[in-house]
Amino acid sequence: MTEYQWATKEGLRRLLCEVVSWESRTLTPGEREFPKKLEAKLQSLPYFQENPGHLSLHDADLGRRFVTALYKHPEAQDTIVLISHFDTVFTAEYGDIEEFAFKPEELTQLLYSRIDSLPEDAREDLLSGEYLFGRGTMDMKMGLVMHMGLIEKASAEKWPINLILLTVPDEEVNSAGMRAAVVKLVEMREEHGLTYKLFLNGEPVFTQQPGDRNYYIYSGSIGKIMPSVLFYGRETHVGEPLSGITASYMASFMTQQMEWNVKLEETVMGEKTPLPVTLQQKDLKMEYSAQTPFRAAALYNVFLMKRNAAEIMDIFEEIAGDAAMACNTAYQKICTAQGVKPVGEVHVLRYEQLLEHAVAKLGQDFVNSVKAEVLTNSEWDDRDKSFQIADTLMIECQELAPAMILLYAPPYYPAVNSSDSEFIRECVSHIKAQGMENFGLPVGQIHYFNGICDLSYVNYNDTNEGWNSFVANTPVWGDSYSIPFEEMKQLQAPVLNVGPFGKDAHKRTERLHIKSAFEEVPALVEELVKSISRNNTKGQVPCK
Repeated sequence: MTEYQWATKEGLRRLLCEVVSWESRTLTPGEREFPKKLEAKLQSLPYFQENPGHLSLHDADLGRRFVTALYKHPEAQDTIVLISHFDTVFTAEYGDIEEFAFKPEELTQLLYSRIDSLPEDAREDLLSGEYLFGRGTMDMKMGLVMHMGLIEKASAEKWPINLILLTVPDEEVNSAGMRAAVVKLVEMREEHGLTYKLFLNGEPVFTQQPGDRNYYIYSGSIGKIMPSVLFYGRETHVGEPLSGITASYMASFMTQQMEWNVKLEETVMGEKTPLPVTLQQKDLKMEYSAQTPFRAAALYNVFLMKRNAAEIMDIFEEIAGDAAMACNTAYQKICTAQGVKPVGEVHVLRYEQLLEHAVAKLGQDFVNSVKAEVLTNSEWDDRDKSFQIADTLMIECQELAPAMILLYAPPYYPAVNSSDSEFIRECVSHIKAQGMENFGLPVGQIHYFNGICDLSYVNYNDTNEGWNSFVANTPVWGDSYSIPFEEMKQLQAPVLNVGPFGKDAHKRTERLHIKSAFEEVPALVEELVKSISRNNTKGQVPCK
């Protein structure tokens, strides 16, 4: 009988604690060092000792790399891609016990001495002994560890299926890892003669409401896009306030229009997107003076299911038009009451219109130089750079002011859904049957994973090419940010997310349900993969 390092509940738990101890917060040295540690771990498997070329590290960006580990059966073409991310969010909220955030066993024991500081539901879970606490335990190193156990077992038992373990950095910020990995997946398909059958993610289950303990699998992932505005007013001295119009005043009208606007809500298959909300609003005046702030910026979070970037921009422009009208009406009214001539009406422009105007006025070389200078600033992220490019162009095109310049800021996660796939319906039915038969576990299906995930970058099906609106209105497109839309279209296989149950992702009480993580879900995923491998020539999954 084969002895496994990881493919047991005890082995998975040991492995998880080790992998969590490899601190890998986004944009830290730990994130850059993690892939090498993982590679060394996977090299301990006999399969990769015999096939070293099937285990590789690949460049993402900023010195970060992603990992691919291919188990290839000599007679199989059908391939399941096992997707995870290894970066985590930061840990400042742990306070004086931050050093234990990456030591799950120690942290869980330590919390007993601080139990009164925990929220009630976390106290109950700690006392139950059913949870393991720690940063990354739930989101989402357990998903990676589960996939490692699966690769170990499949390669030892020579399952008649191909598996690619793909784990990436940066999911928590810009998904640079997954966007780079898309191109590599296309290359691997051609190099190894693979047929992608399923993109299977291991993101954890998120509760649908407080106190929810139901277990879910997801046949899609919600999308996210960030329509944004550069507000450019007219400057003046505070002693003559109506001789100008502040960007803050303009922004207040737009934010009231955008916040919770149901025009940007979608309902698909009985599920609703959360309403839009402001992620950031700030003026761009860096110093104190008696000059009024005449430039400001705002980022808005919009979730999407069926809509594409072009449709969102059309709605966003309509909302901005309403905001500008309300702003102009209120401004005209106060100017009339004060006997002052208005400085002009607020206009709404898309970034692509500003860019066209700037090129015509200043020339393409000038515009290129503006972009190049902004992009060299390492202290600005892609959102800052987007606003700085638009702002610099507006400074040279003040004849367009006062104006709201509509643009897109990274990142963009297209929505993806495979609920209509017959193959996915059979997979879901199979998992539900296995859950009840083996564990008495009811399994619910959700059509859109509500936590945002890297599945957004596969199985892309925007036949109307609505992504062109994103390209045209994203100032940093093609420079510091891009999405491989064409390659994404080539990765045509359905998606599914099956991961462990946990609670409080991104909180100091992040925790993983022990039985779900080390017994139930690994068994469900293993049986699903085995079922697909037994029937990969028919493309069917038998349900017991």
